[in-house]
Amino acid sequence: MPYDFTLSKENLWNRRQLLKLGLAGAGVAGTAALWQMLNVKNKSIVRVPPMEMAMATANNVADPMNVLRNFDYGTLKQENGRTIREFQLTAGTSIIELNSAVSYNIWDLNGRIPGPTLRAKQGDRVRVLFLNQAGHSHSLHFHGVHPSEMDGIRPVSNGKATIYEFDAEPYGVHLYHCHIQPVTRHIAKGLYGMFIIDPPNPRPPADEIVLVMAGYDVNDDNHNEYYAFNGLPHHYMHHPIPIYQNQLIRLYVLNIIEFDPAVTFHLHANFFDVYRSGMTMKPSEKTDVITMGIAERHILEFAFRYPGKYMFHPHQDAIAENGCMGQFEVVANSDTKNSVTKS
Repeated sequence: MPYDFTLSKENLWNRRQLLKLGLAGAGVAGTAALWQMLNVKNKSIVRVPPMEMAMATANNVADPMNVLRNFDYGTLKQENGRTIREFQLTAGTSIIELNSAVSYNIWDLNGRIPGPTLRAKQGDRVRVLFLNQAGHSHSLHFHGVHPSEMDGIRPVSNGKATIYEFDAEPYGVHLYHCHIQPVTRHIAKGLYGMFIIDPPNPRPPADEIVLVMAGYDVNDDNHNEYYAFNGLPHHYMHHPIPIYQNQLIRLYVLNIIEFDPAVTFHLHANFFDVYRSGMTMKPSEKTDVITMGIAERHILEFAFRYPGKYMFHPHQDAIAENGCMGQFEVVANSDTKNSVTKS
């Protein structure tokens, strides 16, 4: 299937625009696209639909459209001749409006759910400044390789702070989450996020998108009443994700649904290559549905041949029907200005 990595003049961001927005921690799709461009040796350019084509009003702490392509690369510092990639995460409390009738108290990270998608390169020195302002003891446990004192199982009291510092390894799609008992409750109430470590040699250029599957147990009966991609139930059904026809999509998918032992991810009218845990440069299989246990994550790559709207969801109907369902809207290559119809 051919991939089109050209970018129309209308969608090119000039240097002045980028400097005006700021590169470090900018919560816009352009920053993600810029990172992709800078990491591609052959200087191919990835086409990413302008976010105004699908922007929707954020629901206080949840902003699914922003989560899609918003990667936090931290702040780069030089110390003793070595580059440090520094991140700041603050745990807090929020109320999320799951729909017009149901609100739910959650714990958030940097005022959002899921927490920021942290991104580094294998070998980077990562420093995470963690401040707890969420009313209970919390911590941050990072999946990956690090010393025991950086494992994030020690409680950080409300109003206190700590620093986690380690080398980013190995490359792959990882995650971080609170590890204070009861861990299931602390994760289910929002203290989680994705942690991507890029390989030393960049992957091929692609439109890179994050999807985090989560559940909400709103009556504390250890059973989820609602499910969501990137924070809000049904959001991507009402506001489909715009992607370009024949454009390679690199989907970073994380299952952080507690109380359900496993879920599947299914893509309509297409198949995807699976890079399990993102820890390989070659796909292990091609399929249209994959089973994922709690905290399991993968890279899924695909491109759509035909324009139109295509659903994605777990193949457990009850989970999909209660919020974990969305659509890609594939935009024809011939129209790059007004090619996405707002729902």
